[in-house]
Amino acid sequence: MSISPGPVNLTILSSSMNFGAKPTFAFISGATLGFTALLAAVCFGLYQVIELYPALLDIISILGTALLVWIGVNILRAKGKTIQTDFNEESKIPTFMQGALMQWLNPKAWIAAVAGTALFSASAYSFALVVFIFIYFSVCYLSLLIWSIAGEKLAVFLNIGNRARVFNMMMGLALMIISVEMCLRHFGIF
Repeated sequence: MSISPGPVNLTILSSSMNFGAKPTFAFISGATLGFTALLAAVCFGLYQVIELYPALLDIISILGTALLVWIGVNILRAKGKTIQTDFNEESKIPTFMQGALMQWLNPKAWIAAVAGTALFSASAYSFALVVFIFIYFSVCYLSLLIWSIAGEKLAVFLNIGNRARVFNMMMGLALMIISVEMCLRHFGIF
């Protein structure tokens, strides 16, 4: 699930296309560590709390949608003329904290964490859970780095004419639409 398209991957693709893979690395690190922390928390009991208090998942869905829409707006507004940042554009580069927070508010991350955790029982297989978390950490980091490299390579093609601007608009809108759609599905509206 780490390499499949989703809000985090789209953000990485767009950021690395606009600013390069190196400036996007902080966001990738935050997203990887954020997901790993989420996975560990779910593996060792957080999901039971969510089952007891389902309104928490509703709050996560609403906050997650708001964060993803905000990031989508920033992607939509990015100029994307080159992968070199200028001083005025640096504030649009997604940060480590945004990456970590995005995973905790990302429905795709929750689905991946719960699906993976279902294979184990924390009380019976705690060593297996730790190994599983470490493997997922490595796979997640590698997958997100691949999206970043792809974005930087894509920039060469998109930095001709207004292709990058059109791409940013499409990616920003896609992220906002996907986010709202996931939220509406969570509440059974869509």
